[in-house]
Amino acid sequence: MNVTKAIHSLKSSGYKYTDKRKDIIEFLSERDGYTPAKEVLVFMQEKYNGLSFDTVYRNLSLFAEIGILEASEWEGEKRFRLSCIGSHHHHMICLTCGKTKHIDACPMEQMRLSQDDFSVTSHKFEVFGYCKTCQ
Repeated sequence: MNVTKAIHSLKSSGYKYTDKRKDIIEFLSERDGYTPAKEVLVFMQEKYNGLSFDTVYRNLSLFAEIGILEASEWEGEKRFRLSCIGSHHHHMICLTCGKTKHIDACPMEQMRLSQDDFSVTSHKFEVFGYCKTCQ
């Protein structure tokens, strides 16, 4: 997803466009992989003195809820990246730098799920490790 599509998605979901929201989206669009919420906060506080972690985190969570961002958590910290556009896929994630690599295969295709007692609405498959640069 790019910044323009993200802002369009924000507006079409009924949420207000603000410079702060645009700055968060632009910052994440320039990152390669998942970024800790704390790094987003540091960036935003440089531009908006006194901005609280709650404000930044609330916006990151909203963006994830409406599909602008993808969220993941490891080592007790929530991290975000712009959502991917295109075919269904999953990710390998570097534990050091947060960079991702697509996994085109989906383990759900191999599973036989009973349709009678459980309705799957979504799923997530992530593989954690270290990219070539961080090894």
